[in-house]
Amino acid sequence: MGSAGRTLKVLEICAGAGGQALGLERAGFEHELLVELDANAVGTLRHNRPHWEVIEGDVADPAVWDPSDHKGEIALLAGGVPCPPFTIAGKQLGAGDERDLFAWAVEQVKIVQPRALLLENVRGLSMPRFAGYRQHVLDRLREFGYAAEWRVLNASDYGVPQLRPRFVLIAMASDDFAYFHWPETIGRPPTVGEVLFPLMSANGWHGADAWAAKTNRIAPTIVGGSKKHGGADLGPSRAKKAWGEMGVDGWALANAAPVGGDVFDIGPRLTCEMVARLQGWDDEEFFWEFTGKKTTRYRQIGNAFPPPVAKVLGIAIAAALNRTTEPRERDPDTMHDAIYRILRDRDDFMTITQINKAVDSPLEAHELERRISVLGRDFHIEVHQDGKKPLAYKLGGFKAFLGQEDHIRHEKFKKEIGRIS
Repeated sequence: MGSAGRTLKVLEICAGAGGQALGLERAGFEHELLVELDANAVGTLRHNRPHWEVIEGDVADPAVWDPSDHKGEIALLAGGVPCPPFTIAGKQLGAGDERDLFAWAVEQVKIVQPRALLLENVRGLSMPRFAGYRQHVLDRLREFGYAAEWRVLNASDYGVPQLRPRFVLIAMASDDFAYFHWPETIGRPPTVGEVLFPLMSANGWHGADAWAAKTNRIAPTIVGGSKKHGGADLGPSRAKKAWGEMGVDGWALANAAPVGGDVFDIGPRLTCEMVARLQGWDDEEFFWEFTGKKTTRYRQIGNAFPPPVAKVLGIAIAAALNRTTEPRERDPDTMHDAIYRILRDRDDFMTITQINKAVDSPLEAHELERRISVLGRDFHIEVHQDGKKPLAYKLGGFKAFLGQEDHIRHEKFKKEIGRIS
């Protein structure tokens, strides 16, 4: 409940199959609305929580829902917007990827005016490639009156038997944010063998004890994959090799646990239920049932935010909103991209020499040019040369989709909708 006795309501976008939703529910939040594109994930949400209002469709389509309908009513705007634009294994197209909704989600803060924002994505968004993108996000939130911080959280630090690093953005009004503390880690997570032994031995497999003893580590990051490639397997070659060293055949999923005297060249395959356990679902606090065929169930599970991590974040956010913690001194805002800031604050063109004089730590000319080139992947950069004078640069608009009716995202999205996940 809020400090005034009100329920903390959450509006969740790109809700997936409910990993984040379940965790936030366990933290005490009440769902006002969930919006999700994938029909299979929507089926799972409605199967598990028939009383939730779940809308199926493109979250950025005004015909699907209207964010302004919820203005001032929401404690938390949350979501796990698509990861492929930022994933290290992908092309890292960022603002140029039709699936990118991160910047759009940030713009909804101005419309919905939630008390807090929670967005999570892959660790790739924390890399230098996206420094300018992150700086733009923080600057926009500041313009809206919110303080914000990013942090990489590993699911294994919160009881999940899997590394699974996620890049998390939390934002609140400054007065509330003073009471926000990132959740404390909770110690050693259980191993794959400890978590999966009950399921692996359920059909009387004689090798279950030896297998559980061998799988005495946490799992590699579960990769659900996208509709653009592949079926139900445990990820790229490097991940499959790591699974193989643990005694798991990562090339496909099984329909059921092994039986009796089954013998394997590499080891048994995991079932969808086993993968769900490795994501933090269980038969008690985080019980959940996934609907659909095996491949669609696996994608729902593999692309989810682990419920235990969502829960500890939800508890920390609720504590800040309710001001049940001690206030803290916030660190000065981290500068993610000083060059972006310098160009953003100037209306005219700047040469490399001028930019270098404006930064705290001067860089070699070739490094500055490289950094500007990287910025150019997410922002329009105007280049000017007057006679023999050196090149000069000016920052143009952000390439990301923010809700513009004429953005190229619409055409790309319509063309790729059957393969977007």
